[in-house]
Amino acid sequence: MKISKTDTSGLWKRLCFNDDIKAFELLFHNLNTRLIKFCIFYIRQKEAAEDIVSDVFIKCWESRKSLTEVTNPETYLFVAVKNQSFNYLKKFSNIHLVQIEASDEVEFVNTFDPEKELERKELHFLLDKAIASLPQQACIIFKLIKEDGMKYKEVAEILNISPRTVQTQLFRAMKKLSIILAAHQLASKSSERASSDHDIMGLSLL
Repeated sequence: MKISKTDTSGLWKRLCFNDDIKAFELLFHNLNTRLIKFCIFYIRQKEAAEDIVSDVFIKCWESRKSLTEVTNPETYLFVAVKNQSFNYLKKFSNIHLVQIEASDEVEFVNTFDPEKELERKELHFLLDKAIASLPQQACIIFKLIKEDGMKYKEVAEILNISPRTVQTQLFRAMKKLSIILAAHQLASKSSERASSDHDIMGLSLL
């Protein structure tokens, strides 16, 4: 169950002021996956990303008494993960980066209309590919805002850029994706029209 920002702040206070291990576990379970995905944008290695995020949480627990002034723990953790990712890249800059494994997320599939399901998967694949082709920062901004539901200001704090830059890059990313989507829809319609014409020709020969 996803927790709200208010709940996150409450858990952070319990963690820092009361040494509440349960609050720490709840924070970890609710933010761990998102932070790992964010980390992968930088280092492209899932196992290393998992280690980095775990290290960040461990350091938070060990330094909890000095973190009582943190007002937005979610932003703080994203920034911490970003900084650790940069440190990792500096340390292992000579290592070849490998492609991350495919997502293991589970979703319900509409088995009653396999043709539409195939079209949906094709479109998702196309959009994922288009998003991945965006410049790194634009890709991160798109994911944080559209998938994680963050605000411009929060993303700006995490990436250390202005909210205006966040808005501009998101607009450019959305424009590029809209062009790709429009081209895909046009191609689909052309394909359907060609298929329909072929069927009509087949009928006229009977």
